Amino acid sequence: MGVAKQHRSRTLGDGGPVIGLRERKKAKTRAAIQQEALRLFREQGYEATTMEQIAEAAEVSQSTVFRYFPTKEELVASDEQEAFFIEAWRSQPTDLPVLRALRQAVRETLEGLSPEEFSAQRDRDALMVTVPELWAASLGNVTQTLRMITSLVSERMERPEDDTAVRAISGAIFGVILDTMLRWAQEPDHDIIEDLDRMLAHLDNGRFDRLTPE
Repeated sequence: MGVAKQHRSRTLGDGGPVIGLRERKKAKTRAAIQQEALRLFREQGYEATTMEQIAEAAEVSQSTVFRYFPTKEELVASDEQEAFFIEAWRSQPTDLPVLRALRQAVRETLEGLSPEEFSAQRDRDALMVTVPELWAASLGNVTQTLRMITSLVSERMERPEDDTAVRAISGAIFGVILDTMLRWAQEPDHDIIEDLDRMLAHLDNGRFDRLTPE
């Protein structure tokens, strides 16, 4: 799934301490660099955009850009929203079924984005599936996302990650997310929040999270 808005500038977990001023400044700088990079990639193309142009647009030095993003690919591949999704997932009531918890977490995460963050996320997803140079990074992100989903489902269901039910649910969830993201990349005005919720609701109605091993 940019760094979150001001109201999400706390450490992960309930009751955690407020992040210090220095950390907030770093997060803000990192987010600004990535958002400007994604905007430039969209407007003039990934290959045509230089790190110098990105630094100028973000009003920082090139060395600052490289400090936060050692490679050009990482300007696209890096996804800061994942941590907030995990937090939202784990904050759902423990008695909520897997897919209901997921739907709530996805909606909370996406609706918590500022317009700038939402636009950057859309640009990022589009670039990951349309720029050949980023396909390798895309594969790494896809693998990481599947592992994250499997781990979270396993945690909530209190079953091993290689359990049949956990793998079936995780695979179904991952397929829905991937399908929706690909459509969003092709249709920028697509309502991804509602589409994801509708798709996941179909899984929920099928009671996938009630599967038991053979």
